[in-house]
Amino acid sequence: MKKKHSAQGMAAAAPAAVPASAPSRVEAFSFGDPVPVLDRADILNYTEAWTNGQWYEPPVSWAGLAKSFRAGTHHASALFFKRNVLASTFIPHKMLSRAAFEAWALDFLTFGNGYLERRNNRLGDPLQLVPPLAKYVRRANDLRRFIQIDGWRQTHEFQEGTVFHLRDPDINQEVYGLPEYLGALHAAWLNESATLFRRKYYENGSHAGFILYMTDPAQREEDVDAMRQALKNSKGPGNFRNLFMYAPNGKKDGIQLIPVSEVAAKDEFFNIKNVTRDDMLAAHRVPPQLLGIVPSNTGGFGAADTAAKVFGRNEIEPLQARFLQLNDWLGEEVVRFNPYTIEPASKAA
Repeated sequence: MKKKHSAQGMAAAAPAAVPASAPSRVEAFSFGDPVPVLDRADILNYTEAWTNGQWYEPPVSWAGLAKSFRAGTHHASALFFKRNVLASTFIPHKMLSRAAFEAWALDFLTFGNGYLERRNNRLGDPLQLVPPLAKYVRRANDLRRFIQIDGWRQTHEFQEGTVFHLRDPDINQEVYGLPEYLGALHAAWLNESATLFRRKYYENGSHAGFILYMTDPAQREEDVDAMRQALKNSKGPGNFRNLFMYAPNGKKDGIQLIPVSEVAAKDEFFNIKNVTRDDMLAAHRVPPQLLGIVPSNTGGFGAADTAAKVFGRNEIEPLQARFLQLNDWLGEEVVRFNPYTIEPASKAA
């Protein structure tokens, strides 16, 4: 088990901070002033669990993963899609409701860790399984107890032996699990940055809808001012900014509008969105036709029912098998699933 007590390890709780003793490194740079979910990729800089004296801190920032959950459209959509398929095949139990299973499954898919607290009746028999939020659950130093925190000072210690921990194994430490999509977070953040850049481009109004170029001398200057004021009042917040230029006796090509980077930015925007989308879908292993993505080529993505069958066999069944670990821990068959089946097109019609 990997432990860290140094100042560099303590920085894992606050990924944005850099220890004073850390060696110098080349920092990334960017143009403009973007507002991403996370600054740089510090969430991936720490892959070992360190103890603060009471519990082990996560190897990456759970708060960062929670913020990144909605950074990319296809990232959250793929997680919700898997959760929905699992919930649709889950058979509810008196101790584990469908709602509780949905929360447990979403935590596991998002953080690589899912917890269930066993609440007993007065006789000590299992009564109900309740999922505490994985974002706030920590493992105690003895690795037998679990503690729930609120991010500040309040803590709640679960009774020993009452919490089941389902984790996605990590290769660097055995305290916490890690989600499989970590390698695609850069794509999700880049997708978000491209969208934010595009939004700011339109909201800042630093571009024009058209230029009204007037060369003939006007009889009255008041008419020119009225036209200028009418154009100014016609636009609203976030709309294209129109320009008016009055040049008496001007030449035809006396004024030219030369875009500096609009065309290049437009092309790169679509490329970035498509490439990052493909990276996220590859990390989640979800076929694009199952997420409602419109194909850009004439051939399409292929039949959706065929893709769903392959996805069910290669992705859903292994996930279902992982959740069956609860039955071994509890000694009772609480988690059961119906097979994930797709009706033939003829019957569905």
